[in-house]
Amino acid sequence: MRSIRSCSRARTNSQRGFALIAAVVLAVLYVALIELLLLDSARELGEARRFRAKVVAATLAENGAELAAASLVTLDKSTANEADAQGTMFGNMTKAGTKFEIHGEGTTIGLVRTSATVDLQGRIDDGNNVKIEYAVHTP
Repeated sequence: MRSIRSCSRARTNSQRGFALIAAVVLAVLYVALIELLLLDSARELGEARRFRAKVVAATLAENGAELAAASLVTLDKSTANEADAQGTMFGNMTKAGTKFEIHGEGTTIGLVRTSATVDLQGRIDDGNNVKIEYAVHTP
């Protein structure tokens, strides 16, 4: 049997150098990949926050319009102004005869602040039948 000492150790230093260079290159590529994933996830998080803020602002605007419209049949003018953990909502309703207009605004609070508005126009037929003829949602 041949002993381990008798094995040829030719090119050992160059093989070690190659292995070291390969390990460093792989480590750099791995860190670069992780950095790209981190940047991409940060961008997507920002987009998700902006989208959520738009949805919340639109919901707040609709809620403000609903609060103002709560007394649509009984009053000629109504205003509502509320705030909660998501943001603020404002609603204004005016009625002339059978025609009415409702305006709602919503503004979010938090990291991303955004606003939205809702405008509704319609009429009241046969006593209590409310019909919306025109609606505009603005983000």
